Amino acid sequence: MKLLVTGGAGFIGSNFVRLALRKRPEMEVVVLDKLTYAGNLENLAEVANDPRYRFIRGDICHAKTVRGAMEGCDVVLNFAAETHVDRSIGDPGQFVTTDVYGAYVLLEAAKDLKVRRFVQISTDEVYGERLESAATEESSLMPRNPYAASKAGGDRLAYSYWATYGVPVVITRCSNNYGPNQYPEKLIPLFVTNAIDDQPLPVYGTGKNIRDWIHVYDHAEALDLIVHAEGGVNGEVFNVAAENALDVLTITSRILSALGKPATLVRHVKDRQGHDRRYWLSSAKLRDRLGWKLRYTFETGVEETVAWYLANESWWRKIKSGEFREYYRKQYAEIFS
Repeated sequence: MKLLVTGGAGFIGSNFVRLALRKRPEMEVVVLDKLTYAGNLENLAEVANDPRYRFIRGDICHAKTVRGAMEGCDVVLNFAAETHVDRSIGDPGQFVTTDVYGAYVLLEAAKDLKVRRFVQISTDEVYGERLESAATEESSLMPRNPYAASKAGGDRLAYSYWATYGVPVVITRCSNNYGPNQYPEKLIPLFVTNAIDDQPLPVYGTGKNIRDWIHVYDHAEALDLIVHAEGGVNGEVFNVAAENALDVLTITSRILSALGKPATLVRHVKDRQGHDRRYWLSSAKLRDRLGWKLRYTFETGVEETVAWYLANESWWRKIKSGEFREYYRKQYAEIFS
């Protein structure tokens, strides 16, 4: 089997590529990645010399590049996306371009090239704020920020290509990922790396916003099951969640405890615009239909994640000294005032 993995040099995509090549000896993988600020070929260093792996630098919005990369592939997994809510609030247009139009370009190619499966990686944020009950795959989509709305657009466009053209689409909606190689704009790697350097940990508002946290390895395992599922899944949605809801202050406390750092590093900052109080998913369908099981508890997962950032300072220090520094100072200006 030959896979096309778009966005495969990013956090979740690269973890999936490494797992797929390690777990499936018969697998070939083509990675298509634009290498924007969050794409990093160091994430794929482990497989760089594997003859079953090939990298193509390119944009999913460019039809010719996409068709050349997809030619001969059996399955497509679309990880390529603009993903950070904070950045979407400042520049929503780029999110619409990549997350919706880019999905369209990929789906057109998949339709014409007759791939065997197209997996659209979506997010729990498409359901919007969930306070009373967990979202199932049949729940209404109510995205409340530009990132979530752009992902909902790509999600529903993918479904339309199954309903209209018979493209064998499967959609996944996953909760917050954490683990190795995550770009440090996201909460856990930002707080871990800041705490290592005794820098403030910027907590939005009260810090009581709740998310479900899943180790990226468990997400990758779920995707591997979906890629290899025998029939009966095309046109369907699968939620992927560890179902261990934690608020930001709890996450922060566990990170500080793991590093032996004081709570005085916590700095409450102005809340994000339109900040959803809780995302909440049920992954019962994935467990029941495909037999998916979690490997990581949050406790063991966050300990391993902290250890990875401690052991790989050269990876994240280069990132935090570049484009990230300007973004961070702008985003959290009140810390520096």
